[in-house]
Amino acid sequence: MYREAGGYRRDRGRLQQEQRFSEDSKPGSEGPREPAETQQSTYSASGYVLIPANETRRNEIQKIARKELENLERWKEEHRPGPINLAPKRLGGTETEASARQKQQNNLKLSKYQQKFKRDDYQRKIKEEEEAEILKMKTIQREKANRLEAKRQQQEMQRKVVYEDDKHIKNNDFLSRLESGLSSRRSCQNGGVGQESTAWQIQKEEVERNLQRMKETQHRKSDLLECKQRQNEEEKKTYLQREHRRVNNAFLDRLQSKSHSSGQPGLLRKTEGSGSES
Repeated sequence: MYREAGGYRRDRGRLQQEQRFSEDSKPGSEGPREPAETQQSTYSASGYVLIPANETRRNEIQKIARKELENLERWKEEHRPGPINLAPKRLGGTETEASARQKQQNNLKLSKYQQKFKRDDYQRKIKEEEEAEILKMKTIQREKANRLEAKRQQQEMQRKVVYEDDKHIKNNDFLSRLESGLSSRRSCQNGGVGQESTAWQIQKEEVERNLQRMKETQHRKSDLLECKQRQNEEEKKTYLQREHRRVNNAFLDRLQSKSHSSGQPGLLRKTEGSGSES
């Protein structure tokens, strides 16, 4: 399409030239007309239309630009700063070199003390935080131990109540069976003959003695059972105390090793009463 448009322009340009040539070749014509200075001539080459610049306008623009550059240079020369004239004076202040060095030395010493103070304050804060954390852990362990002890005592009380109830029920059952056996024997013996009264008395005394022996045996068994239960409770309590002491000592050993590894001077001392304390 662009090529066709270029060809169309070339054909149109040739047509215009031929028309001008035919007009110039007519009789009575004044010959070929010269283009005016202000008129711009166009050239077409290989499909492009070239429009030359207006020389008059270009010259005017260049002249104006040169004039503005000259004005700028003139203004710079007129406004150039002059030399600076200052009265001579002694520089460096009024302090001597010795006093300045002494002041610098004092500042250096103070900076060392300040750094040491900051380091000590930082270590003190870290130590206080660790002690607060250890105290918090001890409080938690103590609360856990108290809860376990209360739970153990409650379980022991419940077990004791159940044991007493069961013991009372069994004793009553045993005594009721004995009483029912004696009453049945009495009813049978009361309906018998009077000659057997002596034998009945002997048998009754023997049964009563057997009953007394059985009661005593039952009492001894119950006493032995209670003694054994108390002994078991004491052994269990002692075992729990030893276990609590062992757990607390292990906990304190871990805390002490942690404090040693962090390089802190504070040490935790482990005592035998720490189990009851924690």
